[in-house]
Amino acid sequence: MSTAVMNSPAKNVVKLGDKAAGRGVMDQVLVDLGTENEDVWTVCADMSTYLGSFRKAFPDRYIDVGIAEQTSVGIAAGLALEGAIPFVAGMAPFISMRSLEQVRSDVCYQDLPVKFVAWYGGLTTGGGSTHNAMEDIALMKQLVNMDVVSVGDPNMVGALMRASMDHPHPLYIRFGVGKGDPCLYDPETISVEIGKGILAREGSDATILAHGDLVFEALRAAEALAETGVNARVVDMYSIKPLDKELLLRCVEETGHIVVVEDHLTFGGLASSIADALMDERVMPRSFRRLGVPQIYSGFGSPQVNWAQYGYDRGGIVAAVIEMLG
Repeated sequence: MSTAVMNSPAKNVVKLGDKAAGRGVMDQVLVDLGTENEDVWTVCADMSTYLGSFRKAFPDRYIDVGIAEQTSVGIAAGLALEGAIPFVAGMAPFISMRSLEQVRSDVCYQDLPVKFVAWYGGLTTGGGSTHNAMEDIALMKQLVNMDVVSVGDPNMVGALMRASMDHPHPLYIRFGVGKGDPCLYDPETISVEIGKGILAREGSDATILAHGDLVFEALRAAEALAETGVNARVVDMYSIKPLDKELLLRCVEETGHIVVVEDHLTFGGLASSIADALMDERVMPRSFRRLGVPQIYSGFGSPQVNWAQYGYDRGGIVAAVIEMLG
């Protein structure tokens, strides 16, 4: 698997506890990668606002097709066939749904190393159901050859982009709003690898597995649980496909109780991948709960409002763990 250290290069790293825009990290890392490798291209569909640094530095390797996501994917596939390293950047609901056929047939069918960097994953846009990406992980992980990661730390956006340079398959990198994201980890001590998870907090009573923005909610929930005497483990399962089965099985063995929380439909995302993996390994946890978007189309509202409404904010996580433990 491809690995990248989060503190390289230092100029694009956010310190622990600070906040940064994941989209800004994306743009600056693209400039770094484009400087290091003249085969790096960026393709987008009317997203020039978020790629200004790369566009200015490498105008001949920047393509904005307008509001035509299908076209952006087709062009990226053509670039990859000619030996280029294309990054397709845009909003998660449109990359994953509007251009799904092109992702499947143009990119995945030929197993081309196109990298998709998508923000506004989950119920984060505030724009209602048409602009929320609550199915994107389910769609992308079903595609043959496509790997899927979902991150909640701005440094991890850049680290996974760097790791993707040596990744031989299509890759979908998902994050949330991409603005004002908290830095969850000390960048000098954490490395990321496609196919691995991060043990974000030790615990022995139950394991909370999350990805993306919900990792921060899970960590805050674990702090609240500690005040009640519950010692909850938190795992950042940012690599959804491939899944870190070794870490998952260790958590089941050591804590028994499993809660999966994600800003995605409760079926088809990380929770379904974990359930499948446990059944395939013939491992049965003492209890299993999944928190996320129910089978409805959500309305308008901020991420925090939506998470609370559907019971998977930090309060919902606390309640689920306490109920699980009886």
